[in-house]
Amino acid sequence: MNPLRLLAGKPREETRGNARETLSFTLDNGATVEVLRVRDPRARRIKLSVSERGARLTLPPRASEATGERFVREHGDWLMAQLVRNGSDTPLLQPHGTGSIPLRGGNLPVVWNEGRALRLTMCDEALHIAVPAGVRAASLRRALRDFYEAQARADVGRWMPRYLPALPRPPSRVTFKVMSSQWGSLAPNGAVALDLALVLARPSAFEYVLVHELCHLIRPDHSRAFWREVEARFPLWREERDYFHDEGRQLKASLRALLG
Repeated sequence: MNPLRLLAGKPREETRGNARETLSFTLDNGATVEVLRVRDPRARRIKLSVSERGARLTLPPRASEATGERFVREHGDWLMAQLVRNGSDTPLLQPHGTGSIPLRGGNLPVVWNEGRALRLTMCDEALHIAVPAGVRAASLRRALRDFYEAQARADVGRWMPRYLPALPRPPSRVTFKVMSSQWGSLAPNGAVALDLALVLARPSAFEYVLVHELCHLIRPDHSRAFWREVEARFPLWREERDYFHDEGRQLKASLRALLG
């Protein structure tokens, strides 16, 4: 028998679907991290990745679990650094506890009040939240999502008229979603989808993404001609692209922390 097979452990049988399991690993520095282990029949090598959703270990069909665990520990320092970079210090929304929420590149103060019905209103540069006794966390998160979407739509409503006259057609509609990696997209029917986390970013960065997607109504690709259209409307687009490179993952992580 090949001794290397003994070291690697017994290979798992190939599976048709993606088997998923969340595991806790104690690294050499004593830190404990949770990693989603996914056995992917299409994978050709072991891969460790980190996003705003956390750490993920992808195993090809015949890689042993012991090999995967060893791979995580060998890359422990890299894993911790990526988790810090992708993580968010935004706490969960707690009634009468959360003092502020992120909005437009800053922090919006939150004032809590008792009320018969759940209600969020902007007043005196603060978000006033009236909550009934025993309010459910899911209801509060839905209300916050609605608040964020209303703020995002207000921003788009201020910016859009500036760009519409030079477009071949207006977008058929604008929707907001919680996106994993993208910041926006344009469907073949002209519908623009934007990441709701954009309303947490500085306004100039949000506006750049809107301009980017509107320019796809002129050029559906990312050719030089497309970027000339973007630059003609938003000359400082490179600065905003760099902003998303530095801050984007934390923005997405903050939104997920607040909305669950």
